[in-house]
Amino acid sequence: MRRPVKKRIEINPDIKYSSVLVSKFINKIMIAGKKSIASKIVYGALEDAEKKLQKPSLEILEQAVQNVSPSIQLKSRRVGGANYQIPVEVKPERRLMLAIMWIVGAARSQKGKEMKVRLADEFISAFNNTGNAVKKKLDTHRMAEANKAFAHFAW
Repeated sequence: MRRPVKKRIEINPDIKYSSVLVSKFINKIMIAGKKSIASKIVYGALEDAEKKLQKPSLEILEQAVQNVSPSIQLKSRRVGGANYQIPVEVKPERRLMLAIMWIVGAARSQKGKEMKVRLADEFISAFNNTGNAVKKKLDTHRMAEANKAFAHFAW
């Protein structure tokens, strides 16, 4: 029997764009509870991306997240002493969180520039369907395609 699902915390929209998505990015960037610094980084990155692409920043952000969101992920399942990587469809909420994690992770993995610039670059490259976060999505899809033979273990 499965355990009951915990009640999820509703995230309030951010102040500037009144968007829940921007709020989630701020929370993901935040380190040691320093929300004001995290919000400066995210807002600055969105403004930089808006200047470079000449499009509204929320449109850029939504398209970037859309391009990075995976539709399939791999789950490990132990069957008869062997571990199989089983391709499973991703729920929309998890899809969004994976996209945010991958974009922030890709921005953090770059070195040499300040975080605001790195995040802006990652937004732009994700918007253009290039960059590390999109590469991670494609790798995940490729792995899922390779392990499609084990899909019958998903029950």
